[in-house]
Amino acid sequence: MAAHVTTTHEITAALAAITPPHVEYSLLSPMLIVFGVGVIGVLVEAFAPRAGRWRAQLMLSTAGLVAALIAVIVLAVHLTDDGGQGRTAVSGAVVLDRPALFLQGLLLVISVLAVAFMAERGLERVVAPSTRLVKHPAGRRRVSDGPGAAAQATLTGDRADMFTPSGASTPNSDDEFDATRAGGVTTEVFPLTLLAVGGMMLFVACGDLLTMFIALEVFSLPLYLLCALARRRRLLSQEASLKYFLLGAFSSAFFLFGAAFVYGGTGSLDLTVIGISVDRAAAGTSGEVLLPLIGLALLSVGLLFKIGAVPFHSWVPDVYQGAPTPVTAFMAAATKIAAFGALLRVFYTSFGALADDWKPVLWAVAIVTMLGGAVMAVTQSDVKRLLAYSSVTHTGFILLGLIAFDAAGVSATLFYLAAYAFSTFGAFATVSVVREPTTFTGSARTGGATGAHLSGREATGIDQWAGLGRRYPLVGAMFSMFLLAFAGIPLTSGFIAKFDVFAAVSGSGGSVLVVIGVISSALAAYFYIRIIVAMFFSDVPVDAPHVVRPSALTTTSIALCTAVTIVLGFFPQPLLDLVGGAGSFL
Repeated sequence: MAAHVTTTHEITAALAAITPPHVEYSLLSPMLIVFGVGVIGVLVEAFAPRAGRWRAQLMLSTAGLVAALIAVIVLAVHLTDDGGQGRTAVSGAVVLDRPALFLQGLLLVISVLAVAFMAERGLERVVAPSTRLVKHPAGRRRVSDGPGAAAQATLTGDRADMFTPSGASTPNSDDEFDATRAGGVTTEVFPLTLLAVGGMMLFVACGDLLTMFIALEVFSLPLYLLCALARRRRLLSQEASLKYFLLGAFSSAFFLFGAAFVYGGTGSLDLTVIGISVDRAAAGTSGEVLLPLIGLALLSVGLLFKIGAVPFHSWVPDVYQGAPTPVTAFMAAATKIAAFGALLRVFYTSFGALADDWKPVLWAVAIVTMLGGAVMAVTQSDVKRLLAYSSVTHTGFILLGLIAFDAAGVSATLFYLAAYAFSTFGAFATVSVVREPTTFTGSARTGGATGAHLSGREATGIDQWAGLGRRYPLVGAMFSMFLLAFAGIPLTSGFIAKFDVFAAVSGSGGSVLVVIGVISSALAAYFYIRIIVAMFFSDVPVDAPHVVRPSALTTTSIALCTAVTIVLGFFPQPLLDLVGGAGSFL
């Protein structure tokens, strides 16, 4: 029999029979704005004069995020007016329901703060190459105008941001200094951040696993790059980026492998269709649950990695410590919001019928995460690493809302994410203004300190913070407020958040988890209060750090985070009402 040869006309006819999906651009407008501004930012990097890029990128990024936030609010209002639970777009690939819109709005608010923090140029200064290095009696290197001259701690020199102007250059080298004096600024952090934000917004609104995987990669890849761009501690920053990239690649592979198993067991990647198939399989009417259950386990590995749950948390302390602090603050808040949004959607939409199978696993993960994070944080001597393990502990608390598996659990999770996001962002932003005494490192190519930094690097050692609150009461008070919120002390946002998740999980039969959560909170309170005691009741060390006054952008960001932390402790009801209406998925 002669083989049939497919003609061009047959191929054309087959393609014509394919119905393209209808794209609802109005529903996608927030994400389209963010992605569009991110692409424009890339073009600005390619064609705009170097001298004007920083201001242009800052204004463009801020305007784009604010416009996207307005679009989210408009969509939320229309959704409320329609009285519906949500709408789908692109043939169900994107779901705009109440949880998605709430999380998108929260992501955009945090992103505006992050862009303002990344634009900070008042904390770093560099000095001219004519200065020379002398050995300070305490063992630190200080800058002077000549042999034997006293070092000056005044902040003079060229203003600089917290990102390296030349990522391939040796830290504090002549090449890096030349790049700084030539106007080199790492303004590409702005479009990278916007692309990451766009991916996160899509991640919390995905209607199928394929779109979710694409969104995962879209927001992960820019973060890998951003982690490697620190001006100080460059090798630590690059090491953190490499670790994050390698482990992130493994987690993405687990996620994709899990999606393949789910497709093999249900014949679909659509979360709603998967839920219907799993319901039938669990009821014994059709299909079997083994492949979907294996797929869920693999999907969970990828998602639990992103939220930093034990035992998938090993990247968190290294990356949080090594990344530039603005990036750390952004990751600590935004990545957790996005990952928990996707985790809630997968479990609640597709695998509710298998709750008896996955709940015991999440119980174990939540317990070891709460206790493990608290125990490991007690041993830390670095503030950023301590906050990283604190983040791990809070991941365990937030998982309690997921385990509750009801509308109250979703609402409690959303409130906790909002409270935690502002507190952790404010805490990391405060860390950035505490600097070591004016010390300098630089190349000795000509016997000088070419490229040396005039302002000291971040003072992240806990022992360095001794007496800081007495010398700088405002900074000490704000950082203490964030720590008290982390500990769940009454009249802070953290107390309301923990009470809410404890109430939700207790109502669903998780009283044991509440007891363990209280024990973990007590352990965590120890290391939070230890820092507060050191700041206000310890003697000031000889080589004590100082606080550098940041720009108005960073000051406003810290003040806003402090205000939200306090206001949610006294008046939580408006936000509780808002998340109460966003507790159900489409």
